[in-house]
Amino acid sequence: MGALQGIRVLDLSRVLAGPWCGQILADLGAEVIKIERPKVGDDTRMWGPPWMLDNEGAATRESGYYQCTNRNKYSVAIDIATEQGQELIREIAKTADVVIENYKAGSLEKYGLDYASLNQLNPNLVYCSITGFGQTGPRAEEPGYDFIIQGMSGLMSITGEKDESPSGGAQKVGVAVVDIQTGLYATVAIQAALLARQHTGCGQYIDLSLLDVQVATLANQGMNYLTSGVAPKRMGNNHPNIVPYQTFKAKDKEFIIACGNDKQFKDLCIAIELPKLLEDKKFQHNQDRVKHRDELIPLLSEYFLTKNAQDWVAAIHAVKVPVGVINLIEDALHEPQIQFRNMVVDVAHPLNDQFKMIGSPIKLSNTPIEYKHAAPQLGEHMLKILLQYKTREELASLQAKGIIDSSINILFDDSVA
Repeated sequence: MGALQGIRVLDLSRVLAGPWCGQILADLGAEVIKIERPKVGDDTRMWGPPWMLDNEGAATRESGYYQCTNRNKYSVAIDIATEQGQELIREIAKTADVVIENYKAGSLEKYGLDYASLNQLNPNLVYCSITGFGQTGPRAEEPGYDFIIQGMSGLMSITGEKDESPSGGAQKVGVAVVDIQTGLYATVAIQAALLARQHTGCGQYIDLSLLDVQVATLANQGMNYLTSGVAPKRMGNNHPNIVPYQTFKAKDKEFIIACGNDKQFKDLCIAIELPKLLEDKKFQHNQDRVKHRDELIPLLSEYFLTKNAQDWVAAIHAVKVPVGVINLIEDALHEPQIQFRNMVVDVAHPLNDQFKMIGSPIKLSNTPIEYKHAAPQLGEHMLKILLQYKTREELASLQAKGIIDSSINILFDDSVA
């Protein structure tokens, strides 16, 4: 039994932020019904290559991108632009606990699928809207994209090498971090609203903005500015408040040291056989090391070039100072710790019986994550879901009109009773 068993989620979102939230809820046991466009589906279905391979090793038309964020969901293809399609979605919403959507602000009102409309049909509904800029403010009606928000929020001003370095300049993060973080915040907000519903007896509306989320997650860098009035700058892999806390080049490759306090710095110096650094008052306390980083870092950098990275990592790890190598993704996914924690799992797909996916990091003792199925094929669960609301004859009529989409013959398919 999943922790959210019995919760039904109507997922009207696409691409990443909303679907990421929906996948977490599905992993936790909620029934997540993903509504997609007939014939086309979620935009990310076509964001390949790479494509998933089938059991014979041939490339399918199922993209890796779509697979990463739609596990455990049920796919139903409905034309949301038609009145009958809208009515069918409203029928599902009547029985849902949660709606997730990421249309531009106000877009769903014309379809009668906005919060005000659905709340009249189902006052218990928790309705989560995810947009670029929120439902209010001068930019509310504009679409939002992760890359643009990384720039607007100030994140790219603190990401990358120093401007004066050869590779300096603004740099985005290697994954769509704003979308991912917004999906996480949406998951938290939805579960909080569901908990509140137990006390109030009614649902509520959640307004989440990509820009708001990324500004909130500026964290210490945002507070550093508010505290000092000085805007943080790009520092490459250096830390603004802690030294040494960065990458270093060894003889063969780079590695990371994350010295979080004075004791760890002392242990570091002893482990690498540089105890003389501890005699210098400029390096004994973190606040002094921050002030004199331009003296300390060159000393360490030159010294670390004398041995290979793994030699340094082994010596430093032995004294329990945070240290690590810099892996390729391939290396990371084969890391023994990752394998032991079941972070790479086989999840059956109709086209690939042993499809490998990155697993959920959530480990619950009594209600563990269940991997019921991989991301669905377009319209794969139409009968399973829609026969709860319409007869086969009614669904066949909707299929003939192109309002719902499925490759199966509704009248003769017996996969669902």
